[in-house]
Amino acid sequence: MTERRPVRVAPGFLERLDVLLPAERGSNGEPSRLDFLRFELPAIEERLALRFQDQREVVPGRPDYRMVIATGTLIPRIVVIAQLVSDGSVVLLSVELDRDADW
Repeated sequence: MTERRPVRVAPGFLERLDVLLPAERGSNGEPSRLDFLRFELPAIEERLALRFQDQREVVPGRPDYRMVIATGTLIPRIVVIAQLVSDGSVVLLSVELDRDADW
């Protein structure tokens, strides 16, 4: 059985999300922060909870930092940086979204 790690979000992750996405869905269908939290984040959290060690290392020689590169339901390309901390949980540190995609 695969170990399931707890996943939590650092304040900086949410602050970055606030910069990247509007509070309300855009008139052209651009997703909102809430859309990201509902539709995109659960799959990323699941991936890190079950397969943190299988994700790409961010810094060679630092296996505690990993990067998830994902395609989403509403956002075509998503990159999340996460860290495995001493209590065994995974902390989501940063997020980047493809801004050039047609919505």
